[in-house]
Amino acid sequence: MVDAFINLDGFVEWGYFGLFMAAFLAATILPFGSEVVFGGLIAAGFDVWTSIIVATIGNSIGGMTNYWLGSFGKIEWIERFMKVKRERIEKVQAWLHGRGAIMSFFVFLPGVGDIIALALGFMRANPWLVLIFMTLGKFARYVVVGFGLQEILSWF
Repeated sequence: MVDAFINLDGFVEWGYFGLFMAAFLAATILPFGSEVVFGGLIAAGFDVWTSIIVATIGNSIGGMTNYWLGSFGKIEWIERFMKVKRERIEKVQAWLHGRGAIMSFFVFLPGVGDIIALALGFMRANPWLVLIFMTLGKFARYVVVGFGLQEILSWF
């Protein structure tokens, strides 16, 4: 695979910019985790709140990229280039139906989050509401992870 999947230390060495890039990539359909870089920066003594804000912004932009790709409305493209099966998108759409953009809060969930963003784009959910609720969910996750990591690191 790509070297970034093997060596996440490079992202940590780039500081907040590396965190932004890792968070952005993690929110796209790519199999990438920002938590390692996020935790590495916190362990290295970077400011927790700044890390939370940077990661939230990068992750939210990545999530909106998925929304935007879904808004093209071409399931064939999503299947071909993003390797997400039509059945999975349709299943998520059925689950989202009637719930609206507020469900974008759950885009931070591993495994289904990327598909929720794609499905909301495909369904043409209100992009501003999607952005607001998505950002709130991602922010909450990074707050929990950031302060959880900081607490764990204080034990050592």
